Amino acid sequence: MAETKAIDTLFPLLLRDWEQSWVSGTNSPGELKCAVEGAWGGGYETPEAIISAMDEAGVETVLATDLLAWSYRRQTRFALDMTETITELTKKYPGRIYGLADYDPFNIRESLRKLEEDVKERNYKGVYIHIYGYDIPLDHRKMYPLYAKCEEMGLPVSMQTGHVLEAMPSEHARPIYLDRIAADFSGLTIIGTHTGYPWVDELISCVMKWPNVYLSISAWLPRYFSPSLTNFMKTRMGVDKIIFGSNGLSWKRYIEQIDELGLSDEAKKKILYETPKRVFGL
Repeated sequence: MAETKAIDTLFPLLLRDWEQSWVSGTNSPGELKCAVEGAWGGGYETPEAIISAMDEAGVETVLATDLLAWSYRRQTRFALDMTETITELTKKYPGRIYGLADYDPFNIRESLRKLEEDVKERNYKGVYIHIYGYDIPLDHRKMYPLYAKCEEMGLPVSMQTGHVLEAMPSEHARPIYLDRIAADFSGLTIIGTHTGYPWVDELISCVMKWPNVYLSISAWLPRYFSPSLTNFMKTRMGVDKIIFGSNGLSWKRYIEQIDELGLSDEAKKKILYETPKRVFGL
């Protein structure tokens, strides 16, 4: 196992059938094929292959996203339901794989009921929101029941911010929407993922302003980080408010490129391991 320890706070469970359902599901007539297919690299054949790759890269734990994956144009789910698979793997590999629940803002009661089940019966560790297909902003009133429930339950909420590669509008996930959420839910832990690109500075400003807002460096290999993000990672505040997530990109490449950023060993340890562990209560 590699010497570096890491916790991946944003991992789509890239078993081959799920990955193909996501890619093909965004490729209906008039929609773009999911541009992240090449970055994912074809997925994994078996859960054992995932664990082996984790061991090789020094990844102790992954938080697997149980996404509803809602299509903007067809208004239907387009990826496989992974709840059962994630639950089985959580039991099979204790401490290695946990789930992150999703939320449907147009089926609020049912979503909140399942969220409670996911946490109490399936040991899920938080929520991950992919807002784009619903065509509402992150601070929309239909999202507030989720935020209230998560604040009550002490659950972190990760939400993709910035642009989206699927054929959906990106505007509703601008990081500035986290500003209102943080103002209304001071006890809620909020993580803006995907670095917020192209609105990276908006996300950094929210992280600097609100003690309960964090930035996830998921989905972008470090050599492509904006200069403002790389600089923020080297500050006393930034090093405590940034957490690691891969969004399915190569763990080995991610960690190698983090080593190239010129961070101190303490900063790398916090970003890759200590802060994710603390934020998600692992």
